[in-house]
Amino acid sequence: MIQITPSIAIRESEIQEEFVRASGPGGQNVNKVSTAVQLRFDVANSPSLPADVRERLIRLAGRRITEDGVLIVSSRRFRTQESNRRDARERLVEWVRRAAAKPKPRRKTRPTQASEQRRLDEKKSRGKTKRIRRSAPDLED
Repeated sequence: MIQITPSIAIRESEIQEEFVRASGPGGQNVNKVSTAVQLRFDVANSPSLPADVRERLIRLAGRRITEDGVLIVSSRRFRTQESNRRDARERLVEWVRRAAAKPKPRRKTRPTQASEQRRLDEKKSRGKTKRIRRSAPDLED
């Protein structure tokens, strides 16, 4: 079990990991060893996630999520499989934590009377400047 929050935990069986060859530094090792990891987590069908967290995670993940609702987290930052695996899992946990945090509802506010007046004064001043520029007298007579 991967503990995300006190109320949310993901079972290990819900996560699939695939190791692939990574590009980048590593010398001859990079051509022989599959150190990069692609972690797949089926968000749409996960029994571990509450419905509201699932919706927020799908929205947050953007193009990292497939049409089937599978979140793909890739890690090729390190040269070892274990480090990349740990990194991918930490990133998955971070995504789910961010989705689990409920956004604060926006409270409607109104601009103050003074700020409204400043805005109108600025508009009048700007219009006056433009008017002066537009009707410049022709001095060549």
